[in-house]
Amino acid sequence: MTAATVLKGDDTIAAEMRRTAEAAKGASRALALADTATKANALRAAADTIRAQSDAILEANEKDMMAAEARNLTAAFKDRLKLTPDRVEAMAAGLEDVAERPDPVGRLLDEWTRPNGLKISRVSVPLGVIGIIYESRPNVTADAGGLCLKSGNAAILRGGSDSLHSSSAIAECLREGLTRAGLPADGIQLVQTRDRAAVGEMLRQHDLIDIIVPRGGRSLIERVMNESTIPVIAHLEGICHVYVDRAADPKMAREIVLNAKMRRTGICGAAETLLIDRSQADAQLPGIVDDLVEAQCKIRGDAVSQQIDGRITPATEADWETEYLDAIISVKVVDGVKEAVAHVNRHGTNHTDTIVTDDAEAAEAFLSGVDSGIVMHNASTQFADGGEFGMGAEIGISTGKLHARGPVGADQLTSYKYIVRGGGQTRP
Repeated sequence: MTAATVLKGDDTIAAEMRRTAEAAKGASRALALADTATKANALRAAADTIRAQSDAILEANEKDMMAAEARNLTAAFKDRLKLTPDRVEAMAAGLEDVAERPDPVGRLLDEWTRPNGLKISRVSVPLGVIGIIYESRPNVTADAGGLCLKSGNAAILRGGSDSLHSSSAIAECLREGLTRAGLPADGIQLVQTRDRAAVGEMLRQHDLIDIIVPRGGRSLIERVMNESTIPVIAHLEGICHVYVDRAADPKMAREIVLNAKMRRTGICGAAETLLIDRSQADAQLPGIVDDLVEAQCKIRGDAVSQQIDGRITPATEADWETEYLDAIISVKVVDGVKEAVAHVNRHGTNHTDTIVTDDAEAAEAFLSGVDSGIVMHNASTQFADGGEFGMGAEIGISTGKLHARGPVGADQLTSYKYIVRGGGQTRP
């Protein structure tokens, strides 16, 4: 589907989504057979095109930003939406980084020989056609398209309506990269409509689309999980926690909490809840609050934390399960690592959680007890990112447990098949 396509009416949307999925299926066969050098050439050509079209991409983004201003959207939302020259360059550099990484397709995962002489190997293969549904952040267009290309998959991208101009400009650069490398442009397609009906149609193409990856807020994830006839790799909201243990270094705790919450409040790895051990709350919490208040962060807390620091306003039960994506944090005083783990497992979203402590035993109790895709020790939750993990980029953070968990990079966008080589064996 090209950037010029305009969809109107449910019948047209259904027909166009069907054509889009069919085109992706056809392109996926060529991408699955593309060699490492060809895919790398496509990625580098896409990066070159993004740089060459930087001004056009920023102009398209300005249209999206003006619409966001007119709708009085939050500062955090606009931060996720906004592109700058540095962010455009980061997209191009990210594609080049992905191009340089080892090819995830065709890897020998295991091999063995049976007593009858059959030689069996397990080899990585692309998933096929991947549908990615995401909100607001236009850079996801480059990350998702690039990772799908690297892993030999075709991509159908359905970005947020608020970023349609930006995502369209970026997607055309990716398609140009495919064309210049001799690969089918329909290997990457962006759905060109703001109509929510397109999502429903996408979720019904189970005979053509192999995997759906939703990335966004709870309402989007729940809709996809409820309606999809296609297997889903879910990127649920990031209700991330920082637990300051009784053996935490005070300076380290302050630095990690501030960074985890305020470095960028609008990303899924931003901390939303601070848990602090009761034995250290009186001594450490006021300094942490000083840093957060200075950074213009609003703080909501339980009764104990309010008694310690009058700048903390009351939290409700809903706060423990709210992804603010804004300069707001909830605070709860807990009795040790066991209660911290219980709180995280009850209220978290299995995304990213960290403990700050110099006690190795407490750290291991937290790392083994918290049921999240990413669990950290003495590090900011803002490191929850495929690039920071050395994966080049990510398509999202999977909060489920099947197929992929945590950052989903090119390696995680593959499956495998068994290859059996014999010499005429027949089964008795």
